[in-house]
Order: sequence, then C-alpha cells, then structure tokens
Amino acid sequence: MPKGSSQLASTYILLVLIWATTPLAIVWSVKDLNLFWALAFRFFLALPIACSLLWIFKIRLPFDVKSIHSYVAGSFSFIGSQLFTYVATQYLSSGIIALMFGLAPIMAGLMGWLWFKQFLHFAQWCGMLIALSGLGLICFSGQQHIQPLGIILMLISVFNYALSIFWVKRVNAPLEPMAQATGSIMVSSLVVIGLLPFIWSDFPTHIPSLQSLLALAYTVVVASLLAMFCYFKLVQNIQPTTLSLTNVMTPLLALLIGALFNHEALSLQVVLGACVLIMGLLVYFFRDLQLQQKWQKRFKKM
Repeated sequence: MPKGSSQLASTYILLVLIWATTPLAIVWSVKDLNLFWALAFRFFLALPIACSLLWIFKIRLPFDVKSIHSYVAGSFSFIGSQLFTYVATQYLSSGIIALMFGLAPIMAGLMGWLWFKQFLHFAQWCGMLIALSGLGLICFSGQQHIQPLGIILMLISVFNYALSIFWVKRVNAPLEPMAQATGSIMVSSLVVIGLLPFIWSDFPTHIPSLQSLLALAYTVVVASLLAMFCYFKLVQNIQPTTLSLTNVMTPLLALLIGALFNHEALSLQVVLGACVLIMGLLVYFFRDLQLQQKWQKRFKKM
C-alpha cells in the first residue's frame, strides 16, 4: 500500500475510533459535573487551542459578513447539536447516542429532498424505512437507559447537525477548514456565554473526579480538535460515500465500547433494533457504493 494510502487509512480508522468513543466521553464528563458546565468548559477550552493552531499554521480568520454567516451556520453542528446531545445523556446510554448519530446521512437525505429537491432513489427510501423500524424497536424496548424523550432530543441534535452541513455549503464562504471550525467554535462559545446567567447557580463547587476531568479533556482535544483535522483531511482526499460509511461502523463500535467500559446493558430487542438500523443504513448507501465501485473500475482501465 502506498504511503499516502496508508496514511489515509490510518486517519480513517482514527476518526472512526474517536467518533465511537466520544459519546462515552460525554457521558463520563457529566457524571461528576453539571452537564451544561461540561459543555461550556468544552468550548471555552477548545477555543484558545483552536486559535493557537491558527496562529501556528498562519491561517487567517476573516470576519467579513459572509464568513460570519458561515461561522453561525457551522455553529449548529457544535452548540446547536451538542446542547441536545448533552441533555440526552440523562435519558440514553452512550451507545444509543452514537447509534442515533448514525441517522445523520438519512436526515441529510430527507432535508435535501424536501428543501433542495434532490432526488432519492427507491433503495434510499427503503433504507430509511428499515432504519426507522430499527429505531422504533430501540425506542419501545422499555430499557431503563433508553427513554423516548432522549430519542427526541437526539433527533433534534442530528437534525441540527445535518442542517449545519447544508447551511455551510449554501453560504459557500471561501474559508480554510480550520478557520471555519474555529469561527464556529467562537460563535458556540458566545452562545454559551449567553447561557451563563441561567446556569451560574450550578457552577462546580468541588473538583470533579479524575474520570470526569479526563473525559472533559478528551472531548476538548480529541473529539473537538483532532477529529476535526481527521475529518477535513478525509473530506479532501476520499469519496463522500466512503466517508459516510463511518456512520455505519461507529454506532456498532460505540455499543460495544459502552457495554465493555461503562457496563451498559443491551437487551435482545435493543441489539436487534441496532442491527436493523445498521442494515437500513447499508441499504441507503448501497447504490452509491455500487456507483463508486464502477467509477473506480473505469479509472483503473484508463
């Protein structure tokens, strides 16, 4: 395998591992820390690090109207999505949270169909129905750590995440990926500052446990910054469909990680529902994967 290909493969594996472990890190970070303050600290700590990286790599952070518009749009994938995710930790296990984020491509497909008149093939509609059937099995499993309110919160979170992708593309500001992410984190931090008067009474009065502190550090450095580098590197070098398959692998891995390291019980109905949901995602991507393979074969013959 060429050196460039091996680096991309390593980056791809690293991104899957980060996204699979992030929900558990979020759950652990709020164990001994108010969930809103855990979210606030995540952005307040990530912002100076991101700004430092901009300075080190000499990347501009423009503040013209179009750029600011793009930062606001991008913030929906940060504060707009994560706010609901953090609240959902009270009602869902880390594995189910990761499973819900697997629905992001389907949510994006529906939004594209409704608002941008993008065509959806029959297989994609079938994949959506299968995935929703799996979600229904999970939602009505009756398991203690899987409550319908948590499912609703995560659907809002995933909706905001998918909306952010479309919104940023529609603005189409000529920004470096790192500048886009830093600007979005900056806007998210401003939103958190606006929330401070409402959460000030819950300010931590003791030093959180080592587990919560390490989990918070993980969400700041690894989940927010390292994952961002991996994601944008892959966006520039691999097919979108291949990148989207992380949404299939991540939930399964997250379920196993949650069960092994956080003792999250998985009933037979939840496991069955997860398998049905993943099957729906595979059906949704099936046609795109076939087209990608055909193009790769043609390219090799040239």
